[in-house]
Amino acid sequence: MRAAGRRQDHGLLRRGGLEVELSREVSWATVRDKVAVGALDGAHMLAPMALAATGAGEADIIAPMALNRNGSAITVSRALSGALHAADPASPDAPATAAGLAGEVEARRVRGEPPLTFAVVFPYSMHNYFLRYWLAQGGVDPDKDVRIVVIPPPRMVEQMRAGAVDGFCVGAPWNAVAEAEGVGEILITASRFWPSGPDKVLGVAARFASTRPDDLKACLRAVMRAAAWADAPQNHEGLVELLARPEWVGAAPAAIARALKTEIVFHRDGAGLPRLEHGLWFASQMVRWGQVEADADLDALVTRVYRPDLYRAAALSLDPILDPALSFEDAATPDVARLFDQRPFDPAAPLAYASSFAIGRLRD
Repeated sequence: MRAAGRRQDHGLLRRGGLEVELSREVSWATVRDKVAVGALDGAHMLAPMALAATGAGEADIIAPMALNRNGSAITVSRALSGALHAADPASPDAPATAAGLAGEVEARRVRGEPPLTFAVVFPYSMHNYFLRYWLAQGGVDPDKDVRIVVIPPPRMVEQMRAGAVDGFCVGAPWNAVAEAEGVGEILITASRFWPSGPDKVLGVAARFASTRPDDLKACLRAVMRAAAWADAPQNHEGLVELLARPEWVGAAPAAIARALKTEIVFHRDGAGLPRLEHGLWFASQMVRWGQVEADADLDALVTRVYRPDLYRAAALSLDPILDPALSFEDAATPDVARLFDQRPFDPAAPLAYASSFAIGRLRD
């Protein structure tokens, strides 16, 4: 099995009878393309990317497992954070919303200055939808009032230091790196934006899943064990040491440790379950921002890609079951998304949800 990922298996894959060749890729687009053409059987993947590639007919990818919850954040430059604090000095929490940003956007327009520039890791990502939702909730149109560009995560901090971007939404540990190096300030974390929000999935070529089901089940079991290991606080020191190596994340150990301690969830509370309503929320944002037609059959797309049945089968075959508190039989029961603005999401009506926002780019 050939896979892109960043997790040392500690013998878990070999113990399951698998020989896996890990491949570190240079970009999310490369990951998608290699899975699409069969150069990779599966990958650590942005959750919306699996939906987008399959929906566009570029690939046939399924998501039989979620890999983590949270871990991302929105960080802005020290100059911009200073302006936001100055705009409302009586409220130390004011920058956590984008309302103050609207004033800065207008002030720059009046002064004839170029718009603020924000970076995300990929157009089809939790990071893009997190940033866009946050901006729009504060009255800032992400397509008209600011520029959004794509930059690889390891380059985000250097681009902010150089003044090329004013803010970014990226996964751990790069937000903590920006703060530690005095380059930026974290305004809002993913765990505050959406406490149970998903982030990455294990994206697998559908042909691999259909032709090698036993290997897929063995792989899922191994990754479940690895996720449980990574979640355990007593293992964090070893995990930090591994991820800090230059051939993997290559960031400061303290920044990685901060994310593990405060943000990222790999396994507990059913984090590995690829929930249909999570996929439907992503699909609703694709519609909202004009990436998918407003009359698209979102239910069909999500049920084709998100496969809680495969996760459930693999989880229940473990002895012992790693998370007996999770009702795998009830995998379709909504973990209802309620974001920081308290607007409820009904997974039975994703198109109505997408069209309910004042700012959006719905496409007929």
